[in-house]
Amino acid sequence: MYSAKPRFPQPLRQKQTPSSLTSVENDTYEVQRMIFQGPSKPLLNQIDHLSLSPRPGETLVQITMSTICGSDLHTFEGRRDGTPPSVLGHEGVGIVIATGPGANDSLIGKRVTWTLVDTCGCCEPCTSWDLPQKCDNLFKYGHSSVTVGQGLNGCFASHIMLRKGTHIVPLPDALSDVEAVPANCALATMVAVVDPLLKGQRTPRKVLIQGAGLLGIYGATLLKNAGVKNVYVTDVFPGRLDLAQNFGSKTIDSSDLNTIRDGSFDAIIEVAGNSVIIPEGLRVLRPGGTYVWAGMVHDETPLDFLGVDIVRGCATIIGVHNYAPRHLEEGIQFLTRNADQFPWNQLVSSPLKLSQLNEAFELAQTRKWHRVSVIPDYAEFVTKPPPN
Repeated sequence: MYSAKPRFPQPLRQKQTPSSLTSVENDTYEVQRMIFQGPSKPLLNQIDHLSLSPRPGETLVQITMSTICGSDLHTFEGRRDGTPPSVLGHEGVGIVIATGPGANDSLIGKRVTWTLVDTCGCCEPCTSWDLPQKCDNLFKYGHSSVTVGQGLNGCFASHIMLRKGTHIVPLPDALSDVEAVPANCALATMVAVVDPLLKGQRTPRKVLIQGAGLLGIYGATLLKNAGVKNVYVTDVFPGRLDLAQNFGSKTIDSSDLNTIRDGSFDAIIEVAGNSVIIPEGLRVLRPGGTYVWAGMVHDETPLDFLGVDIVRGCATIIGVHNYAPRHLEEGIQFLTRNADQFPWNQLVSSPLKLSQLNEAFELAQTRKWHRVSVIPDYAEFVTKPPPN
């Protein structure tokens, strides 16, 4: 037997209490999924009645909001491999409505986020290397066919089935869906990125972040909150630099970076996804400085610099990809402490209906918003809406 709350199509509400829940067996849910059929093909709005019984360790979540990440956009455009038919999307928040045997049933009725990958907890990356994101048996949400598991593997749907090795984090009432929804990808990743800079022998005094997207803005706020006074963000888009200033960052237009003297920064963070900027980053990195690379996650990243630049500069190069569960925990704690300190709502668009996901992808391609949000068609939007 597993525990569950009243099922869709009842409208979602921000606050649910376990006292309103019931226990049922072999429950059938009306499920909305936007099916990715391949690059350049329209996403298909599919409604099914599915019998969803969480298996041992599994947790069924009713999604209240999801956002389009850059990797979703790359898959949609054909720049990244997909596995159609599939449900894309890995940034999401929702309410736990059912748990399988061995799962944490105290989460039922609570609003949560979760790690974007599921891990085994048994292999060397999980147990010895402190790199669960490189698990030998890794499963990534939003990157799997609907034929795998119970077919609820992505966030562009009304429901998602979280696997046994997925770390689930409850969300406090202080955070709206809009503020919390990108946390399980962009924010948690940036917690992992700044981690080696803040926990090293000496905290850097002057840091340059290459890229003023959502990763860059999160990185700047994390560093400022940790006491790094001089945080600079550079980008080729003036609009992004203007927004970064709203989050306390000093900004440099990329075209002006050549006016910065050599060795000006203690540390540099690359989150632009463009390898062309690396030589300039090495130039302005001081001897003995640290260069963290986190944005170059695709194949189109050839590097053009000499090894002597690293050796003679005594530079430390760190690659960061995804994060460990503790980084998501720390990210949610950071957002909660700073809920009123920064205009988080400016980062995410007003929500479109899930059935409008094709239009949402078109909006994401304009780069007007750092994230474009969608909600299932039946959901009530009761969080604080961002400005239009």
